[in-house]
Amino acid sequence: MKCSEKDSADSKESDLARKKLDWSCSLIVASLVGAFGSSFLYGYNLSVVNAPAQYIKSFYNESWERRHGHPIDPDTLTLLWSVTVSIFAIGGLVGTLMVKLIGKVLGRKYTLLVNNGFAISAALLMACSLQAGVFEMLIMGRFIMGVDGGIALSALPMYLNEISPKEIRGSLGQVTAIFICIGVFTGQVLGLPELLGKESTWPYLFGVIAVPAFVQLVSLPFLPESPRYLLFEKHDQAGAEKAFQTFLGKEDVSREVEEVLMESRVQRNVQLVSVLELLRSPLVRWQVFTVVATMACYQLCGLNAIWFYTNSIFGKAGISPEKIPYITLSTGGIETLAAIFSGLVIERLGRRPLLMGGFGLMALFFGILTITLTLQDHAPWIPYLSIVCILAIIASFCSGPGGIPFILTGEFFQQSQRPAAFIIAGTVNWLSNFAVGLLFPFIQKSLGTYCFLVFAAICLTGAVYFYFVLPETKNRTQAEISQAFAKRNKAYPPENTDSAASDTKVTRRPEPDPASTLDNYVKNGVV
Repeated sequence: MKCSEKDSADSKESDLARKKLDWSCSLIVASLVGAFGSSFLYGYNLSVVNAPAQYIKSFYNESWERRHGHPIDPDTLTLLWSVTVSIFAIGGLVGTLMVKLIGKVLGRKYTLLVNNGFAISAALLMACSLQAGVFEMLIMGRFIMGVDGGIALSALPMYLNEISPKEIRGSLGQVTAIFICIGVFTGQVLGLPELLGKESTWPYLFGVIAVPAFVQLVSLPFLPESPRYLLFEKHDQAGAEKAFQTFLGKEDVSREVEEVLMESRVQRNVQLVSVLELLRSPLVRWQVFTVVATMACYQLCGLNAIWFYTNSIFGKAGISPEKIPYITLSTGGIETLAAIFSGLVIERLGRRPLLMGGFGLMALFFGILTITLTLQDHAPWIPYLSIVCILAIIASFCSGPGGIPFILTGEFFQQSQRPAAFIIAGTVNWLSNFAVGLLFPFIQKSLGTYCFLVFAAICLTGAVYFYFVLPETKNRTQAEISQAFAKRNKAYPPENTDSAASDTKVTRRPEPDPASTLDNYVKNGVV
């Protein structure tokens, strides 16, 4: 009995030591530098346009009057402002569609490096627009910044997924979401009147974008490329081994290389899969469905609507207008803390509970918020309950749904399918983002405070879907995750089982792995 307890203690100590070893200095630097120059900028550009909105509209009016000799029509001004905000999502969609081509030629690391060119050029355009007196420069800069965001939110999760050991893959992947929240919070802070949120300094808010891009541009070249990319697509085993040694902080990487080589042998004749081929492949059908559902819920869950209501709710709670920008900082702070919490517990609790729990709690608090907004004139304390609901919704979102969708997209698919999968995920993400921005004003106008019931229904539907469909992916290889989906996928169509069995004989691979479903991908039309 004592021997058993001692063995158990030794096993725990070795697991703890191995996890500490997993977090090498190079791995930490790669994740921080990659996220700072990528997802941080995405979050920053979500919030940076809010503070200087009135100054930007005045700039549009002055530029228009200087050109045409009369003030701009209010409807035209509203249209220009809407285009300025929403064109970021259009640029994001364009960037997402570019990722596969750029990533195939340049790899993960150099895609991130080239992407900094978009960020720096966008920063220069937007920062100089006021001095040049050309408002189109600001709009074009927002579009280019969207392209940067679209590339970043696909290339960065791929890079982090491929350089991290499976034991800490979730925690490292959550860095993407943490830096999105930090970016949003930074945009709110710098937009304060005491800093850059003034009429004379608002262009510098956009010029700041160049700083994270420059940091990544000078730091990332000293870090290795993704070892999986080097093995699969460049066939550089020596380079991959060296990259593994750098990222894992140890000399013996034979186990990690063998795992990748095993997958490589299965996919020896497999080229990068197109989006259409991935959509047609029966053995990843439910993985694709789940990625689409996850990304759609990520954008349609109503968080953008929360930002729309925040100031008015704070005002009705009795907070003076000049103090509202400072109180709004609490939302960014809660966002960041919840994302950090998720990164700390994701490897302990798993992806599935955090995703289901996050959307389930959002549905609950959206329901309570609807009640408090409807009854807020009946008692002086009710508006404060609305503020609590807003903070709870934000915390629920960032504790799981805010970052896990990007992690799952990287975990569900094998190397040859991953770029196409991120194109699908990114397309759904940006189209949903654009749809919320376009349709929410009409939903709000028609339903009033009851509009939040629509988002509650979406969150609840997402939680139920993940309960029945999503397997836990924590600490699993891609082959094991594929096996978890195999039963559901083989039900569509019924002949998949037979074809898979018969094709095992046809392929005649020298080192078949009966336990792995990776062979099935090759057999079902992804070559």
